[in-house]
Amino acid sequence: MSLVFAFLFVPQGMHLPYFPLWLEAKGFGPEHIAVILSAPMFLRVVTTPFVTAFADRAKDRANVLIVLVAAALLINCGYFLEPTYATVLAVSLALAAVWTPHPPLADSLALSGVRRFGSNYARMRIWGSISFLCANLAGGMILAWTGPDIVPVLIAVGLSGALGAVLLAPRLGRPRRASPLSASGMQGAAPTLLNRHFLLLAGGAGIVVGSHAFLYGFVSIYWKSLGLSDPLIGLLWAWSVIAEVCMFALFTRIFGRRSATTLLALAACFAIARWLAFPLVWPMGAGIVGFFLVQAMHAFSTGIVIIGVQKLIAESVEEERTGAAQGIAYAANGTFMALMTLLSGPLYDRFGAGGFHAMAFVAALGLTLIAIARMSTPQRGVGR
Repeated sequence: MSLVFAFLFVPQGMHLPYFPLWLEAKGFGPEHIAVILSAPMFLRVVTTPFVTAFADRAKDRANVLIVLVAAALLINCGYFLEPTYATVLAVSLALAAVWTPHPPLADSLALSGVRRFGSNYARMRIWGSISFLCANLAGGMILAWTGPDIVPVLIAVGLSGALGAVLLAPRLGRPRRASPLSASGMQGAAPTLLNRHFLLLAGGAGIVVGSHAFLYGFVSIYWKSLGLSDPLIGLLWAWSVIAEVCMFALFTRIFGRRSATTLLALAACFAIARWLAFPLVWPMGAGIVGFFLVQAMHAFSTGIVIIGVQKLIAESVEEERTGAAQGIAYAANGTFMALMTLLSGPLYDRFGAGGFHAMAFVAALGLTLIAIARMSTPQRGVGR
C-alpha cells in the first residue's frame, strides 16, 4: 500500500500546482480557470460516493482501482487536443469522474490493513505525501526548462506509473467486519453511518478542506505575478508537503491519543491563522521566508485533517461500510472545494491575494460545525 500511495500521488503532484499555470498559458482568465477547476469538483461529489459504494460490493476493491486508473490515463490524453474552453472543460469533467475515487479507494484498502493486521495508516500514507513532494520539485524544474505546455505530458507519465503500481495492490476481497485483532478496537455495534456526529464532523472537515481552494487554484499564479521562478514555486509547494510528511511521521507520538474531534478543531484553527497571514506576507516585507512559514502550516491545516478523518472512520464506521464512509467524506470535501474554487476566480480577479481573508471566514465556519459535533459526541463506541 505504501507503493500504491506513492505512485497515485505523483500525477496529483503535477496537476495541483501546475495545471492552473497551463490553463493561464492557454489564454484562460481567472473566471474561466475557476469554472474549469470547480466544475469537475461538483461532478465528483455525485460520482465518487457511487463509485466507492460499488467498490464495497465488488469482488475486490483493487480491481476497481485498476480500471479507474487506466480510464484516467486514457481520458487525460484529451488534453493533447486543441485546447478550446469546451474541450478542456469536457476532458476535465470526464477525468474527475474516474480520477477522484483513487485516494478514497486506496484509503479503504489501507484501513482494512489497519483493522485486520494492525498496520499503521500514517506510515503507509506518508509515501503519498513524499511522492507528491518529489513531483512538485521535479515539475518546477521541468517547467523552468520547457514551459507549462508540458503539464499534460507529466500527468500522463504519472498516471502510467500509477497504473503499474495498482496492479500490485493487495487483494483483500470484499470488506468484512473487523476481526478480534483489529487495531481499531471497534465494539460490536458501531454507530450508524449517517448519525449526526459523523455528518457534522465530515461536514466541518470538508469546509476546512474547501478553504484551501483559493490556495490550490491561484497561489501559483499569484507567486508567478510576484516574479517567483517555477523552481521556487515548486519548492514552496514541496515545503508544505515536507511539513505534512513530518506530521505523518510524528503524529502517533504527539497526537495519537487525541480524539478525531480535537484533531479536526486544531486543523481548523491553523487554517484560519494561515489564511489571515498569507496575504500579509509580501506587503509586510516577509518575502520568501514568510511564504515558507505559512506553507509550513500545511502540516496542521491539511495533514491533521487527513489523519483526523481516517481516525473518525476507523473508530466509528463498520469495515463493510468504509468505502461508503470514504465516499461521504470525499463528497463533503468535494462539495465545499468546488464551491470555494468557483468563488475563488472572482475573488482573485477583484482582490488578488486578499481573497485569502475570505477563506479564513470559511475555515471558521468549519470550526463551528466541529465544535457543535464535539457537544454531540456519541456515548457508545470507542473512547477517545
